[in-house]
Amino acid sequence: MSFADFQRFFELISGLSNRKQLFSTERVRRETLSLKLKVFFDHPVPPEKLWIVFPPQIVLSQVDWVYGTDGKFLHRDGVFLIHRDVTYGENLYWSFWKSESYLAFDTDLKLLSGLISGYNGNIPKGAVSDWKGAIVMAVNMHFGPIPHQRCLTHVVRMAKRLLPENSPFAATRALRKIAQELIYVEFWRDEVDWLWSLKVWEEKYGDMLKKKTIGIKTRKKWWYTHGNLRRGYRLLTYEQEPFFIHLNHPLINHSNNSLEGVNSQLKQKLGDHRGMKTYQQVSFLSWYLTFKRIKNKTELKKLWALWKNEISVDLPTRKLT
Repeated sequence: MSFADFQRFFELISGLSNRKQLFSTERVRRETLSLKLKVFFDHPVPPEKLWIVFPPQIVLSQVDWVYGTDGKFLHRDGVFLIHRDVTYGENLYWSFWKSESYLAFDTDLKLLSGLISGYNGNIPKGAVSDWKGAIVMAVNMHFGPIPHQRCLTHVVRMAKRLLPENSPFAATRALRKIAQELIYVEFWRDEVDWLWSLKVWEEKYGDMLKKKTIGIKTRKKWWYTHGNLRRGYRLLTYEQEPFFIHLNHPLINHSNNSLEGVNSQLKQKLGDHRGMKTYQQVSFLSWYLTFKRIKNKTELKKLWALWKNEISVDLPTRKLT
């Protein structure tokens, strides 16, 4: 292993070259090059180690920042979690878990909050997420009762699935339109108007939410006729307060678009390297986020030194699952 090998690996993961180009440039057998690169796949840099050489902006200065989190599912094998400073666009920590459980978020945020405390204790001024219960509880546990915005992009996306655009029911189409307007609520007056539109909808179509279908020779005796309509309405009316946190906290965005962009990049990169097993995908994503911190060759050499000293010397292969 040499820095030259590490640089080739950096070019491969970052998309500056592909395997075919490396084979041609280096004029080595495919098996030889794959063997050289395998050691890097087997030993990705843990994100907590990365803090040693490349501490994020939030601990270099007392800047106000907002925490965000989202996950990239690797089919049914698990989820790659990303924890991000959405204000300054830095990925702070990442991990791989079987599911988006409380254990996953509690473990990650315990470690992340510990890293922050080890520097200047600059906890986030707010949070934005898709509002899963596990995330909300973990954020409250480790960052305290900070303002927590529910990602409106996620809400609208869920509403669209429940409320099809070409539905034969006017009630469904009308509620879908109201849901889509949610991301345009920027001022308190907008909130009042949006809530009023929901009230008008309920007065006009509310009876449909109560309509039942009686089962004949079925296991269930009855069910709600317009089940998805009820789910869509509940989505927009239950726990509305997290929808509008951003109105009173300008630092907090109304959505997790910063992480949506990261997830889109990860999806594209995995698509460019099809055929990898799950542990290889996890390693690839870990390295990709690691290399996103690198801006020049000098920083790449610092990372190389970290990898040699902290990862490759007398350490067994790091388990990724």
